[in-house]
Amino acid sequence: MTISVGFDVDLPWQKAGSVALRPEPFGALAYHFGNRKLSFLKSRPLVAVVEALAEHPSAAATLTACGVTDAQRPAYVKALADLARSQMIEVRT
Repeated sequence: MTISVGFDVDLPWQKAGSVALRPEPFGALAYHFGNRKLSFLKSRPLVAVVEALAEHPSAAATLTACGVTDAQRPAYVKALADLARSQMIEVRT
């Protein structure tokens, strides 16, 4: 399932090495030290997904492992695609 150019849920992903997450009551702030972009992760479950990406064989497997329901999945895939576009997450090699 490909949502946007450059994001495929069947690939292995991880938080980019130059990205730091700062926990906040609403979720977290993600800051990319390379491109200086700031992103808001607007829920704690989304933060858990981003942090767990490197532990699973694909983004789809991560969503399943984190308990994301089929009804929630499109919103999470969109959020991950947005994070990929802003280089907050990257394909794991």
